[in-house]
Amino acid sequence: MNPDLFDLLAGSHLRLVGTPLAGPETTARWLYEDAPFGVLAHDAADDPRFIYANVTAQRCFEYDHGEFVGLPSRLSAEPARREDRRRLLDAVHRDGFATGYRGQRIAKSGRRFWIEDVTMWNLVDGDGVLVGQAATFQRWRDA
Repeated sequence: MNPDLFDLLAGSHLRLVGTPLAGPETTARWLYEDAPFGVLAHDAADDPRFIYANVTAQRCFEYDHGEFVGLPSRLSAEPARREDRRRLLDAVHRDGFATGYRGQRIAKSGRRFWIEDVTMWNLVDGDGVLVGQAATFQRWRDA
């Protein structure tokens, strides 16, 4: 993981959510390879594309890193579930972050699953520019 992206994820989380992304000893490698929760991030385009997915998220969604990065993030939800997802994105854009979200998602194979205890926050760079959004999900289970 690019150290600048890690700093953006962790720094934005701390500033907006008010808590560390994980423990004080968290490293970019640990977040990517070993974190027991999913982490995703997408850019700020009109049709956002994923810029990051840790190994836990890759396993849940059944995409490897190369398939995940660049994938339109709307494809993480079925068409019938995208309005719910859009409301979350809009609320985070407006309020800076949201916690407690639960939503149904779809894996590459078509398997449907719930992500639960989601925290989503805006990714804001050092100049105060919105560059994307990120999310963690603590739990997941098949739908």
